[in-house]
Formats: sequence, C-alpha cells, structure tokens
Amino acid sequence: MCDEAKLERWAAGVVSRRDFGVLAGATAIVACAPEAGGKVENLQMLIEVTEMAVTFETPEGTMDAFFVHPTEGQHPALIFWPDIASIRESKRNMARRLAGQGYAVLVMNPYYRDVAGEQFADFAGFIEAGGFQKVRPWRGKLDADAVGRDAAAAVAWLDQQDAVDTARGIGTQGYCMGGPFTVWSSAAVPTRIKAAASFHGGGLVRGDDPKSPHNMLDQASASYLIAIARDDHAENPEAKLRFAEAAGRAARPANVDVYDGDHGWTVPDSPAYAEAAAEQAYADLLKLYRENL
Repeated sequence: MCDEAKLERWAAGVVSRRDFGVLAGATAIVACAPEAGGKVENLQMLIEVTEMAVTFETPEGTMDAFFVHPTEGQHPALIFWPDIASIRESKRNMARRLAGQGYAVLVMNPYYRDVAGEQFADFAGFIEAGGFQKVRPWRGKLDADAVGRDAAAAVAWLDQQDAVDTARGIGTQGYCMGGPFTVWSSAAVPTRIKAAASFHGGGLVRGDDPKSPHNMLDQASASYLIAIARDDHAENPEAKLRFAEAAGRAARPANVDVYDGDHGWTVPDSPAYAEAAAEQAYADLLKLYRENL
C-alpha cells in the first residue's frame, strides 16, 4: 500500500528535499523532448518523438493528459496511470522513455474531476504540500466504476489518433494507487486492453468485494505483470498468493512477483527509488508488451 506513515517520516526530515532532488535527477536518463518533437535515447534505439498536452471528454467531464509517441508511423497505445502525486516531470519522462521504444503513451490525470494539470512538481513537493490530505477527497472518487469509465474514454480517444495502431492491443500500467486502476481498466475494455502492469500497487486484493481487482480478472482478456514491493509483501504476504490464485481461476496469464525494492522503487523521484530493481521491472514491462500487443 502507499504508506502515509512512511511519507510523514520523510516529511519530518528522515529524507530531505535535497535527497529527493538527487533521486529526481535520475530521470535524466532520457531527453526532455520539445513539444514539436525530439529524440529519446536509450540502449535499444534512437527515435524522434512528439509530445503534447491533450484533453478529451469522459462521461464526467474533461480529462487532461500528456501524450507522447514516435513522430512517424503507427504504434501500440499505452494508458499510463500515475501514482498518488499524479502527473509531473518524473512521470512524463517515464512516458518519453516508453515512446522511445515505439509506443504511443497517454499519461492520465486521475484527479481531473477536481483539478487540471500538475499539482506537485515531485514527491518532495507532494510531502511539503500535505499531499495526502490534499488529494484524499479527489482520490475518494476513484472507484472501479469511475476508473473503468475513464479507461473507456481514453481508449476511444486513443483509437482516433493517427499515431495509434488500432490493429494492435492497448497496454496499461500503473503505480501505487494506479496499480489497481490497470486491472479495472482491462476489465472495462477487454476487447482493446491486452496487457496490464501494476508496480507496487495498493489494494489489488480487497477481500470478497466483487469490485476488488483480483475478483474482476474474469471480465478481462489481458495478460498481467504484478510487481510487488518487498515491504508491501512483508506486510501482507497473503495478497500475492490470492491474486495469483484468482488469475488462475480466471485463466488469465499473470506474472505475480516480489521485487528487490520497497514501495515506490520504480519511480525516479520517489525516496524509495532503487535503480537496479527499477530497471528489472522496466525490462519485464517491455517483455509483457512485446508479447501481448
């Protein structure tokens, strides 16, 4: 889960803003592409990408999002659900890196019902602004049905974009609170969403609640990567087994594994960022997408 007590300790000075800044600097592994286009470099390829702020209609308002894709050609689309601090440069850089691998990536603002655009520059800013208290009423609106409606609207919008190859499946990935959103998304649009990844996701197993993500797998047609933080697993070891068992009952392929990182280890501006484990999770994500999209 996204542990408020941990962040409160960091806010009290266990981790300083300077430390956060060092971690946030890790996002420099990719170039910041200008709006008209730019190049994203990594070990595999060097391609030109185009990025922009976008909006589209949902049943409940106007979603704002960040969209980045290779400048030329058509590509599989990805729906990117951020963590509790929502859209910020760290998440945009993660999306740029994926675009450099040949994906059209839409980073969602899950709080659009209440606010538009970036609310926190980084995790340090989230803590300093009393982020948990600020977002609590916004986050409270994000149940399975609301997220499913948002995912369906995002799929409809993506399928109208020239950069998206509609003959190929859509993937979705989520972090922290965004982890369960990926399962809800795959259940809401099973004909299009074919791969879903959760990184240190909270609330993937919610008892016998029929809307618990693990109880909705039989409504989906996706393959899953469920990447669990080691401290989350230590606090609730039963959740891993229960999700894997649910995937088996639903006949959904799922790699459910514990990684060598604590909650938030995949996010470069998180105080828990662990580069080696994050790179392993990224490689596993690309494998999931290559095999299913």
